[in-house]
Amino acid sequence: MNHLKHMPITVGDVVEVVEDETFPCDLILLQSSREDSTCFVTTASLDGESNHKTHYTVPDTEKDLQSLYATIECEQPQPDLYKFVGRMHIYKPEQEPAVRSLGPENLLLKGATLKNTKKINGVAVYTGMETKMALNYQGKSQKRSAVEKSINAFLLVYLCILISKAVVCTTLKYVWQSKEGQDEPWYNQKTQKEKDTNMYLKMFTDFLSFMVLFNFIIPVSMYVTVEMQKFLGSFFITWDKDFFDPEIQEGALVNTSDLNEELGQVEYVFTDKTGTLTQNNMEFIECCIDGFQYKHRDELDGFTVTDGPVSKLQQRAGQEKEELFLRALCLCHTVQVKEDGAEETPRDQVDGIDGMFPQPEEERGFIASSPDEIALVKGAMKYGFTFLGLESKCMKIKNRQNDVEEYKLLHVLNFDPVRRRMSVIVQTRSGETLLFCKGADSSIFPRVKPEEVERIRLHVERNATEGYRTLCVAYKQLSAEEYAMADTGLREARLALQDREEKLMAMYNQVETGMSLIGATAVEDRLQEEAAETMEALQGAGMKIWVLTGDKMETAKSTCYACRLFQRGTELLELTVRTLDDERLKREEKLIELLRDYHRRAVQDAPPVKAGVTRSWSKANQEYGFIIDGATLSLLMNPPRDADTTLYRSLFLQICQNCTAVLCCRMAPLQKAQIVKMVKNSKGSPITLSIGDGANDVSMILEAHVGIGIKGKEGRQAVRNSDYAIPKLKHLKKLLLAHGHLYYVRIAHLVQYFFYKNLCFILPQFLYQFFCGYSQQPLYDAAYLTMYNICFTSMPILAYSLLEQHISIEILLVNASLYREIAKNAMLRWRPFLYWTVLGLFQGLLFFFGVRFLFSNPALQDNGQVFGNWSYGTIVFTVLVFTVTLKLALDTRHWTWINHFVIWGSLAFYVFFSFFWGGIIWPFLKQQRLYFVFANMLSSVSAWLVIIILILLSLLPEILLVVLRKPRGPHSRQKKPVQSNVVGSQSSQSSARPLLMRTFSDESNSVI
Repeated sequence: MNHLKHMPITVGDVVEVVEDETFPCDLILLQSSREDSTCFVTTASLDGESNHKTHYTVPDTEKDLQSLYATIECEQPQPDLYKFVGRMHIYKPEQEPAVRSLGPENLLLKGATLKNTKKINGVAVYTGMETKMALNYQGKSQKRSAVEKSINAFLLVYLCILISKAVVCTTLKYVWQSKEGQDEPWYNQKTQKEKDTNMYLKMFTDFLSFMVLFNFIIPVSMYVTVEMQKFLGSFFITWDKDFFDPEIQEGALVNTSDLNEELGQVEYVFTDKTGTLTQNNMEFIECCIDGFQYKHRDELDGFTVTDGPVSKLQQRAGQEKEELFLRALCLCHTVQVKEDGAEETPRDQVDGIDGMFPQPEEERGFIASSPDEIALVKGAMKYGFTFLGLESKCMKIKNRQNDVEEYKLLHVLNFDPVRRRMSVIVQTRSGETLLFCKGADSSIFPRVKPEEVERIRLHVERNATEGYRTLCVAYKQLSAEEYAMADTGLREARLALQDREEKLMAMYNQVETGMSLIGATAVEDRLQEEAAETMEALQGAGMKIWVLTGDKMETAKSTCYACRLFQRGTELLELTVRTLDDERLKREEKLIELLRDYHRRAVQDAPPVKAGVTRSWSKANQEYGFIIDGATLSLLMNPPRDADTTLYRSLFLQICQNCTAVLCCRMAPLQKAQIVKMVKNSKGSPITLSIGDGANDVSMILEAHVGIGIKGKEGRQAVRNSDYAIPKLKHLKKLLLAHGHLYYVRIAHLVQYFFYKNLCFILPQFLYQFFCGYSQQPLYDAAYLTMYNICFTSMPILAYSLLEQHISIEILLVNASLYREIAKNAMLRWRPFLYWTVLGLFQGLLFFFGVRFLFSNPALQDNGQVFGNWSYGTIVFTVLVFTVTLKLALDTRHWTWINHFVIWGSLAFYVFFSFFWGGIIWPFLKQQRLYFVFANMLSSVSAWLVIIILILLSLLPEILLVVLRKPRGPHSRQKKPVQSNVVGSQSSQSSARPLLMRTFSDESNSVI
């Protein structure tokens, strides 16, 4: 064997990996440094689970790999992390080739990390892009917000208006010139060159001239302002002190500012479970032995009976039953003891047991494939039974009397989602063979005596409703004949090349019968801080919550109950491998049967629910929760050739949309992305958000419209690939309900306002052409044309789009239903756009014809002089600038010194610039159109009167509409004080009015 470094790995190469290294490719485990021929790995970067998983070497392989000669046959590369089928042919001299089956327990996946094993050797079977990790990678896609799409649609409308104006003016110009004497009046004779010019070329030139004249209706500067608003607005997230986490000394992170407003439009939230909803830190809460409930307190014997049957209150089970139960907890698991110190597994450190025996000299860390197994072993330690470890198939435990008991481990009947239980068969020193089994109540109760069930059922149901993970414990003593049959059957099933899983399942079910129920346990998987409150707030805001996890269904279901996604009265619709197991029908037939049944119950028979109605307002209706696992999802996404794929997905989506929450368990990373993509591309194109903390969540984070990474304990892959990163799940509430809401309202108002003010700007220019012979004569001076969007009207709307709070943040967080008022891009639909367009048309017409009415009096100055066309345009422009700026002041609800400065400062700057521009003779200008025009205009009392009247008339409909409009919606009657009754009253009244039409009277005294 040659030891090489930094060389490309090809299929068939034997690779050596040492402890804490990551596997470079998918390997078949051939050799391990552990005596029991196993190794332990963590797959946090693949499925998010940080627990240790056990993998086994291929049986009968040579200890010296240099003398091993074998071939491997395996399936084509596929992304399912939990499936692998293959076989190895081992060739030995002068012997028949030995065939050994290969399964997922023999496969070490790329991206997983070797733990608690000094080194392993494995042969590469999948490399490069064929590894399961690479097949689960979701490439980055271009993300565009709904606001950008609305801007493009509105831009097309205004482009059509621009072209229409140019066509109309060009046409009317030649119609007007066709009249005698109009084309070539006596005072403006054409030159010979003009007469020789082609007619169509001249028409095209005139069309382009009108396009240039009216092109200011297209708000080019809006794109610059929008980008500035997004970039500067993103700092409010990073500066928010509520997002700062003292544990990691970090706050929120913004990786892209293009999606700020999308945070206010989320309809579906896809969340990981482990590390996102939960801390992945299970704790033993209590247990029930023979019908008596026990909770641990610091007493001499470690036991305290807190309740039990009413007639036997403060009694306890017999000592023999207690010790049998604790032995079951110490033996029925796959936990390993790590005694290397506390550095590597600090979470699994177990303190010594006080009381009957002294604290161990060195602390032990436990490693297991599931955190609840560690919790159960620790729970047994609290009551005096300590698991000392497994050595050479010998399990050692220390009992209350400090005596060491040894049990020979004969067989492990592994957990699977169909059986929902696991068992071990052990042999005592005296030669007795015992089977210990633990699992879900629904899988244990049918296999024990009925009279034993009733004593335990009450405690199990109560613990389940409290959100605890419940497991029932049973045992069975096997005779020599029973064990011999079980041993033979299990060995034959494990060596089977075909239908191995089915044969093993049959043997497991045969052995796990006729057991005696001992008791039950309650384990709590601690939720993240304020996880339940956050989920309730998001549901109250009208969002659908989907939990996508690689964890087992029982654990994930308990988490959903604890997070209040599933309530006590929620009817769960389960679509898993267990529900598809039917002897009468094929899996595909059973799948479509269940889909149609669930669709009938959840969709067809359900009463129609109004959009936005939340759980608290619809108690009379039956609530449904949906559960699906990865294997069933694969069947759903890739049905048989003769099946209708569209029908499968359509039924599935309709069912999920009518459920309060959806749980997808045993999901591979690519399946998470497929779920997100399917919902994202469904009818209505809902806005999706994915949140996770591990590398296994990267695919769905990249696929969703908005990706949120949590700065958790599983590395920073999710943070690096996310659009936004937050320290904890609880921060998602403020990020969406407050920041997202305000970002959307601000930018929506910015977009509508830009189109509106440019329409007001150009419409008088268009109307002026009807009175100047369509000569492309501009109404405004070139300086005004240039500086209107750059200087005179840009800063007020930028400040508004950064600082506006139409509703206070406290009210937004308390009343989550306010989020629904802006859902589905409510402020950028065609109806609000039409309103702003009509408003712009009305004010543009009023500006032009109002000033024209003024000019019907030829003498407007005291000396009898008349105003010229530049005075006409300057008066129109003055009314325009003041009106659009004051319109924004009317819409401002949250006044700060910055708003005052930019609004009144912009108006003052316009007046100053007009005096300055027209009051000096500029030597670099060939002609100065506005020389003293502005000063002469203001010397006329009539001009002053018209300017003031036109501004008031332009804003009057807006004011009347707001004042006379009746409040509507539930929030008009709700007053929720946060800091004081006054603040609550103002915010409630303001939230009842349309977001697009506000007066500054309600919150004119607000400050940051």
